[in-house]
Amino acid sequence: QVSLVESGGGLVQAGGSLRLSCAASGLTFSSYALAWFRQAPGTEREFVAGTAKSGGATKYADSVKDRFRISRDPVKKILSLQMSSLKPEDSATYYCAADDGPPYLNPAPRDPRSYDYWGRGTQVTVSS
Repeated sequence: QVSLVESGGGLVQAGGSLRLSCAASGLTFSSYALAWFRQAPGTEREFVAGTAKSGGATKYADSVKDRFRISRDPVKKILSLQMSSLKPEDSATYYCAADDGPPYLNPAPRDPRSYDYWGRGTQVTVSS
């Protein structure tokens, strides 16, 4: 059974940093493109960052580029998101997701409908 479990969320002041983790089990890690999405109340789920099955290619939303960094550890089967220079508008529930569709070298897609598995999310709140 596939499981994605996020952790690392919390309350942080604007300008601060957080590191989110997503522990994966029940799947072959290298067979999935992995991504982080976020959703604030009353909004649609939006793509934040993604990484290819190979772990090479990465992609970021313009709103987080140069502030967030996605990485994956194939040995520990953990997807991470290092977030820095946080802003109040980054406040949301953050979800990790896995998609087995893309080619090995292609970065994860931005469309949430592409994804096969989702975690339950971790809350990030950035105070001003």
